[in-house]
Amino acid sequence: MSLELYTKNNCIQCKMTKKFLNEHQIEFAEKNINERPEYIDYLKDKGFRSVPVLENNAEPIVNGFRPDLLKKLIAQ
Repeated sequence: MSLELYTKNNCIQCKMTKKFLNEHQIEFAEKNINERPEYIDYLKDKGFRSVPVLENNAEPIVNGFRPDLLKKLIAQ
């Protein structure tokens, strides 16, 4: 599993998603759209209009802070 989490500065849902992943010792690469604006176009091309977006091997699996979906992820 290769997880990438797209985030932005001052985003509560992003912070909560990162906290959840860290608490459950799930490794992920953070990609901040404020630091790398090209990620904005990438996410728009995939149909997303907000962050956080969590991808597994470039396939989106979670948009927003969704503890229900994150719990399913850690159960795998």
